[in-house]
Amino acid sequence: MKITIITVCRNCQETIEQTICSVLAQEGIELEFILIDGLSTDNTLKIVEKYKDRIGKIVSEKDQGMYDALNKGIALATGEVIGMLHADDFYASSDILSAVVKTFELSGSDAVYGDLQYVGKLFPDKVIRNWISGPYREGLFLRGWMPPHPAFFVRKSCYLQYGQFNTLFKTAADYELMLRFIQKHKIKIEYLPRVLVKMRVGGKSNVSIANRIRANQEDRLAWKINGLRPGILTLTMKPFSKLKQFFSH
Repeated sequence: MKITIITVCRNCQETIEQTICSVLAQEGIELEFILIDGLSTDNTLKIVEKYKDRIGKIVSEKDQGMYDALNKGIALATGEVIGMLHADDFYASSDILSAVVKTFELSGSDAVYGDLQYVGKLFPDKVIRNWISGPYREGLFLRGWMPPHPAFFVRKSCYLQYGQFNTLFKTAADYELMLRFIQKHKIKIEYLPRVLVKMRVGGKSNVSIANRIRANQEDRLAWKINGLRPGILTLTMKPFSKLKQFFSH
């Protein structure tokens, strides 16, 4: 089973090398690595150039934002399974993707997800918080649940059948896509109970409380455009659940 990992970046010279190395260090898998750059003006592309012989596809061109870039990567992907690793993130160990592939093969699921750790921006060895996803059961989205997107791996057939990222969203297209796949179309998902990804604090949708509130407004729009009714629990718990994910220890 070939797995495609997509990384999008723009002006990420401080972190991109660790991201690239964590992908290339993965063992025991058939890997396709796609890197989509949004015309970086710092040293990002010079760093990428060092690894060009081991990266399957490198694209550097103007895009309409992160989700547009991810859609470009999905269109280029030839793997049966697709995962995304952002330029501030890295895999927790060298056997992460082999464990993901094994879980797909044993479960026959459409998607596999796991846990994530927030780590310090300048000191990535320091764990700020553990995001423990837990097993999924019907109705959890109504309680503000979602898996961490960098630890969410999906068969390409799901993207072909149910669509890619909706670029109407600026910070919550990942939530909308998972809501669409899991809650609306009820794809089969399997929980892998281990930390798969480490994410530096300070991501686009979590960088401030104001941004988090805007992101939660987009989360509500995600329900509306999918013809779903979130109910009172989602409307009241969703903003606080995501704020807690970022600020609690």
